[in-house]
Amino acid sequence: MSVLLFNPRASDHKPRIPNSVLQIAASIDGTHDWVIVDGNLEKDPWEKIETYLSQGTYKYFGCTVMPGPQLKHAIPFTKRIKQKYPHVVIIWGGYFASNQYQVNLNSGYVDFIVNGPGDKTFPQLIEAIEHRSSFEHIKNLIYKKEGQIIKSAKEELLDLDKLPSLPYEKLNTMYPLTRYLGKTFLGKKTIAYHSSFGCPFTCSFCAVVPIYNARWKGKSAEGIYKDIKFLKDQHQADAIEFHDNNFFVSEKRSVEFARLIEKENMIWWGEARIDTMDKYKDESLAAIRKSGCKMIFFGAETGNDEVLKKMDKGGTQTGEQILKFAERLKKFDIIPEYSFVLGLPADTEEQVNRQINEDIGFIKKIKRINPQTEIIIYTYSPVPTEGSEMYNQVLASGFKFPETLEDWISPAWENFDLRKNPLTPWLKPYMIDRIKQFETVLNGYYPTNSDIRLTPAKKLILKSLSSWRYKTSFYKLPKEISYLQRIWKYRQPETEGF
Repeated sequence: MSVLLFNPRASDHKPRIPNSVLQIAASIDGTHDWVIVDGNLEKDPWEKIETYLSQGTYKYFGCTVMPGPQLKHAIPFTKRIKQKYPHVVIIWGGYFASNQYQVNLNSGYVDFIVNGPGDKTFPQLIEAIEHRSSFEHIKNLIYKKEGQIIKSAKEELLDLDKLPSLPYEKLNTMYPLTRYLGKTFLGKKTIAYHSSFGCPFTCSFCAVVPIYNARWKGKSAEGIYKDIKFLKDQHQADAIEFHDNNFFVSEKRSVEFARLIEKENMIWWGEARIDTMDKYKDESLAAIRKSGCKMIFFGAETGNDEVLKKMDKGGTQTGEQILKFAERLKKFDIIPEYSFVLGLPADTEEQVNRQINEDIGFIKKIKRINPQTEIIIYTYSPVPTEGSEMYNQVLASGFKFPETLEDWISPAWENFDLRKNPLTPWLKPYMIDRIKQFETVLNGYYPTNSDIRLTPAKKLILKSLSSWRYKTSFYKLPKEISYLQRIWKYRQPETEGF
């Protein structure tokens, strides 16, 4: 029987190579027929899905489900499939599926959840269903048995170099790969690529932690280069976004890749930890920049050392290190992209408010040290990390996640998953307003480099208009700035990427 794999539409509808479903396709290629429906490239994804399912040959529907906008297609489409084609087996994967597995399985229309990498889990599950055998031996699987939710053992992370190559050319027959190589500030044809699984840290606010349990496994530098080289030579790609949770875990791998890719003249971007990368030798950072690395994303989170400990940030990251590292990267002409999580739970309203104000001041201090630093601001959204001190505090506050899948696609919860408008009891409306208003002024005074539509003249106008507010810390009701950002369609990297 055939497999239909679905990549739901993202917030910006921007096509990126659907690595997660393509990874699953690679695991069954040669043993099962498969097709991909990409919601980002379909005017009406449901019409395309039904075209396949109505043939009667598709028994399995696999869907990758991230929190936020993807749910707007994943939930109603899945429900409709189960109602109209009850014989189709529904298999979900992705952060939302794994972290919110109870509400998914209790919905009645999600049959199985792949809890982490599915390279072995997915084909083994299909094999077990076809032969009507037990699922108990299949790792990374969550399912219901006699009304009880069963979570199987976690599988050791696989050697990415030994996994089948991604079937780019077969995808190209469904959707031309050139449509995935979009124009960004990095280049005219930018690749989205994933070179590793997991992250070796246990930050209490991160959705990756419950899935990978502080484990990380990366593809070899040679293996990454081979894939990138193929996309460059065959499809004229000229830039790379590495979507790894933590690309720069290994200094050796990072430098080796940098030396391989240098001769290809490609601009690239990835994610890292400050306390990890600050241990890199100067010559390593120089080699990475020379190879074309233009910007690196870092989770700074906060300048408060006590809060960093409370967040289980791990490692040795401190507020002082965050400042010094931003200054250090100036020497190498690498733009640090720092993200901050504001509005964490605290014992009193006064403490929450004080921490928000302290972080605003800390962000402005970073900008004085290195004005090129890109700042990404999120408001804290809880992640169900069992045993975490912070999550226990969240539960004690009275916070609850939705109890039905339908509730997750309400406007309020969509914004929650984008970390822009949380429904957390400790964050008062005036606090959220202050965070958003500061962000508006900050983005006016220091417009992001990643918005390629924003001309130098527009940036100058925004900076001039925002100057007095930024310098006097008067952020209230910056309507004149938000108006220009709206009509100029200012791109916010935290929700829209590049």
